[in-house]
Amino acid sequence: MNEEWVSFYKALADANRLKIVGLLAQKPYSVEQLAALLDLKPATISHHLARLAEVGLVSAKTESYYNVYRLEEKALEERTRRLLSREDFQSAAADVDVDAYDRKVVADYKRRDGSLKTIPAQRKKLEAVLRHVVKAFEPGKRYSEKQVNKILERFHEDTASLRRELVGYGLMKREGGGGDYWRVES
Repeated sequence: MNEEWVSFYKALADANRLKIVGLLAQKPYSVEQLAALLDLKPATISHHLARLAEVGLVSAKTESYYNVYRLEEKALEERTRRLLSREDFQSAAADVDVDAYDRKVVADYKRRDGSLKTIPAQRKKLEAVLRHVVKAFEPGKRYSEKQVNKILERFHEDTASLRRELVGYGLMKREGGGGDYWRVES
């Protein structure tokens, strides 16, 4: 599916090809007519039409001495409906390692012993570090504040900041007044 996407979008990634598609959406034209309308050479128009034909957007029909090109509207509608679906956009990114950024940030902030050199000030980096830290807590298990501090000490001496940020970013929940903490299911 990805190659089809790339070819389709490349075919439309040219202002003159978009103009040709727009003109052909109104009515069929010959190469010479399109060349005159767009102030381009017929060879350039033929090149653009060939690219559009490769992805099934235009077709030619011989009339007298000329090839007359028309937009394949059904193909355009079907292709855009298929290519612009949410599922297809998501599948295009299926092979992307979505945890790569988190691993890079954590590696930048982590010492060899697993503790943090510092707690990141930047929000995005802090979120990545917190997603790493919260993995030390078992989902569904409740922890006292003392237990939470003991676990967080492995990462950084400022356990209060880490605890507050974990709750603030919604990675952990807390019962009020020094009650239990627990990891939020993701």
